[in-house]
Amino acid sequence: MTKVVNYITEAFVELKTNVTWTSWAELQRLTIVVAVFSILFALLTFGIDSAFEVVVKNIYSFLKS
Repeated sequence: MTKVVNYITEAFVELKTNVTWTSWAELQRLTIVVAVFSILFALLTFGIDSAFEVVVKNIYSFLKS
């Protein structure tokens, strides 16, 4: 059990001393960039999916006739 506690303690010390954290302003800016690109990618995926849906419906209606 001592090894686990020691490991967790050393991990916290490492996080405080050796990790370089971004500033709050940069974190907010990058979060907005990721959110915008995620929304754009979702809309692009939706558009392509809708286009394929129309194409497949047209192919089936052509083959059905």
